[in-house]
Amino acid sequence: MMIITQKITSLAYEIHDGMFRKDEELTPSQRGLAVRRMPSLLEYLSYNCNFMGILAGPLCSYKDYITFIEGRSYHMTQSGENGKEEIQYERTEPSPNVAVIHKLLVCGLSLLFHLTISKMLPVEYNIDEHFQATASWPTKVIYLYVSLLAARPKYYFAWTLADAINNAAGFGFRGYDKNGAAHWDLISNLRIKQIEMSTSFKMFLDNWNIQTALWLKRVCYERASLSPTTQTFFLSAIWHGVYPGYYLTFLTGVLMTLAARAVRNNFRHYFIEPPQLKFLYDVITWIATQIAISYTVVPFVILSVKPSLMFYSSWYYSLHFAAILVLLLLPVKKKQKGKSIHENVQLSRSKKFDERENSLGQNSFFTTNNVCNQNQEIASRHSSLKQ
Repeated sequence: MMIITQKITSLAYEIHDGMFRKDEELTPSQRGLAVRRMPSLLEYLSYNCNFMGILAGPLCSYKDYITFIEGRSYHMTQSGENGKEEIQYERTEPSPNVAVIHKLLVCGLSLLFHLTISKMLPVEYNIDEHFQATASWPTKVIYLYVSLLAARPKYYFAWTLADAINNAAGFGFRGYDKNGAAHWDLISNLRIKQIEMSTSFKMFLDNWNIQTALWLKRVCYERASLSPTTQTFFLSAIWHGVYPGYYLTFLTGVLMTLAARAVRNNFRHYFIEPPQLKFLYDVITWIATQIAISYTVVPFVILSVKPSLMFYSSWYYSLHFAAILVLLLLPVKKKQKGKSIHENVQLSRSKKFDERENSLGQNSFFTTNNVCNQNQEIASRHSSLKQ
C-alpha cells in the first residue's frame, strides 16, 4: 500500500505537470519527469502492479518504467564535437548478473547480522530502568549508537533484495560511465557506506530510503510554499502510519535537520583547508551525526509514546534543547532566488528534449530517460550546493 501510494501520487503530479501546467511554471526536475501523454489503462496498471515491485518496491518514476518496458534503456549518450549536440547510440544489452550476485551477498550478510548481532543489542534496552540507573553517560551514548547500528541491517536486507529482484528482471540499469561500465543503481534505495560514514544529517537522509526521499521532495518539498522542511517530515510521518513513534521521530527530525543545516552553513567553510583540519572536522561531525540520528530514530523503532518519552527524558531532552539553541543563536541563510547556471543548462536540455519528443512521438521514451537522468543528477548536485 505504501509503495502504490507513492506511485499513484507521483504519476498524478507528473501528468499534472506535463499536461496542465505551462513549461515556465515547472522546476527543471519537474520538467524532466513530466508526462505529456495520458497513460493507457494497461500502462497504468502495469506501472502500479508489476510483479517486480509490488511487495517492497522500490519506487521508480513512470518514465523510467516505460523506458524499460519499451526496451529503450540500453543506449549511451555522448556530447558532440561542439559540446552541445547529443549523440545517442545503442549498446549491447548489459547483463545484470554481477550486480544481482553482489546485492544478494549483501542481503545474506545483512540477514545474518540481523539474526545474530541485532538480537543481542535490542534498542529497548536503552530505556531499561537498571541500565538507566547504573550506566555512565559514555556507556549510554555508545550503546545508543551500537543498538541503532544493529537495527539497520533488516532494512539493508529488504531494500537490497527488492533492488536485486528488479535488476534480475532487467530493470534498474542507469547507464554507462565514461569507461563503458554498466551501472545498475537507477532505483537503488540506499548506499550503505555513505550511510555509515555520514558526516551530516542531510548526507544520511540523502542515502537512506533514497526513492522515498525523492518522492517526498517531488510531491511536497518542491511544491510547498510555507515551511517545506516541516511539511515534508509531517507527510513522511503520515505515509509511514499511525504509530505515535513515527510522529515523535519526524518532529525531532525537523529540529535536527534545520539545526544541522545552520551549523554546516555557518562553520563548515572554516574547516576546508588544510586537509588535517578538514579531517578533524569530519571526525567530529561524524560522531555528532551518528549520535543525533540514533537519538532521533529511537521512537521510530519503539513506536509507543510512553517508552519513547521515557527515553528522551532519560537524556533530559538534551539534543532537542541543543537544536533549538542553535536555531536561536545562529543566523539562517535564506535560499537564493532565481536560476543558477546549473538550472539554466538543465532548462535548455529539457527544452531540447521536449522538442525532440514532440517530433518523434510516443516511441522516444529513451530520450526522455536519458535527459531525465541527466536533469536529476544536475538538480541533485545543485540542491546539495544550495544546502
